[in-house]
Amino acid sequence: MAPDKLSLAGKVAIVTGSGRENGIGAAIAFALARNGANVAINYVSSSSASRIAKVASAITELGARVVVVQADVSTPEGAAALVDNTLKEFQTEKIDILVNNVGTGAGQGTLLVDLNATQIQTAFCLNTFSTLYMAQATVPYMPRGGRIANIGSVVSRMTSLPGMSIYGASKAAQEYLTGAMALELGASHGITVNTVAPGPTAGTDANGWFPNGELKNEVAAKLAASAKLERGVGNLDDVADVVLLVVSEQGRWMTGQYIAASGGITE
Repeated sequence: MAPDKLSLAGKVAIVTGSGRENGIGAAIAFALARNGANVAINYVSSSSASRIAKVASAITELGARVVVVQADVSTPEGAAALVDNTLKEFQTEKIDILVNNVGTGAGQGTLLVDLNATQIQTAFCLNTFSTLYMAQATVPYMPRGGRIANIGSVVSRMTSLPGMSIYGASKAAQEYLTGAMALELGASHGITVNTVAPGPTAGTDANGWFPNGELKNEVAAKLAASAKLERGVGNLDDVADVVLLVVSEQGRWMTGQYIAASGGITE
């Protein structure tokens, strides 16, 4: 008997916020494509066009089909556009996998009392609302056995990190949505929904939740003290492989869960 593999052959996947070639979203897209999925990758700003072209090229080299969609998924209209373009370009009527990876570190390094309205609204629009809007747009096209993975953060359960309040709060709200979506979509649609929460991840320029300025060293020290594995800091593949497991057939009995891809960093 051949060993089980995490095959995604014939699956159609969307990965939001996957436009940076050294980002977590791109690493997830690579992992899904490497295991047979056709992948829609997504970016917002035109300034990222050259970077997402590199991501698309790398996925094509893996032998998978890829479509690139520019859309702001922090709005219902943008989420619907991403889904509609994916269906059209792949000439399909289904989406099997949704990875809600898009996010922002707006407000990082700013204490709660000093946050402005723009920072607060931006954090919740990208870290929370986009997850809901993408689910609303995608679920009508998801067959039973569909998978949703929400990319959270260990910060959502770490209230001891200064300057991380609005980021942690918006990711905690996203985590609540995971549980609510798992409940509502499980029995009725046969869809699993889980949160994968990275900790500090090397190799990316998008550790968006990590503060700059004078709070950086304090936050870094607290995180390092929480690590349970010798390496301490993860890499892109560490996170992508956890997502791969969650969205594969082998993840069929896992739903409504918070899974920290962090080397044991929690609180």
